[in-house]
Amino acid sequence: MPIGKKQKALTELFELCEARNDFAFDNEIVKEVCKKHGFKNPFDATKVDSKRVLPRVCLERDYALIHLGNGKHQFIKGIDKVFHEFERIDEEIEWSYRKSLLNECNASESNILSVANNQRILHHFAFGADREFDDVDISKRPKTYFPHRTKTNLTYRFGDVSVTLEKIQIEIDLTIEYEGNICVFEAKNGNPKNFSVYQIYHPFLYYHNARQSGRLSGKVEDIFAVYVVRQKRRGASHLKLWKYAFETPDDITSIKLLKSARYKLIQR
Repeated sequence: MPIGKKQKALTELFELCEARNDFAFDNEIVKEVCKKHGFKNPFDATKVDSKRVLPRVCLERDYALIHLGNGKHQFIKGIDKVFHEFERIDEEIEWSYRKSLLNECNASESNILSVANNQRILHHFAFGADREFDDVDISKRPKTYFPHRTKTNLTYRFGDVSVTLEKIQIEIDLTIEYEGNICVFEAKNGNPKNFSVYQIYHPFLYYHNARQSGRLSGKVEDIFAVYVVRQKRRGASHLKLWKYAFETPDDITSIKLLKSARYKLIQR
């Protein structure tokens, strides 16, 4: 299979780092290498959300790519420290709903989460909330916070490797707060086999740090993350969800599955 321009650029970046025995590099080097290989978006070159994006040399040497903030990046030993394989789902739930005007009008992550949120699937899965909330006091309803980006400083571990990220930009696809619990959500289309843990860990750690520093106004019972994947199967839409916690908050490798389920959307 032909190697794409992005994989060629990543291969050269890794080989440059390996030759000098220094696996950290910055965006200036990325731009030079991308230009050489005709890859027009250097900012996308270092975005590696699943193992399939890694070039062969990284897979063979067991190296993954992480971001350090301030336009810096690093290849780190231990692919399985950076990526997590989706677990098998055994529970299937048939979810009856009325399709609305904008349901699945596009394939964006925002639309996936909007549909799941509007149909109360996120509430049901993440919090076990079966009821409708129309007649419930607004202070007791789930609170939804829409996608946003923010810059922050993060310090954590990859097992025995310490990482400090300065002014790292993180993306939070969606956050729901309910009865003192905070849940962050990440979404994808298709059938991914694994994901880069930072996608859910950085938002988790952001809220964990806010709790520890006292920046949150009330008592926080728990913080966890849910990954949502939308699939089309035999003409029907399915939402697969995995709920994760981090047993050691400052260690990204301490990810633990709490539950999983597949929701089959059935139109009424």
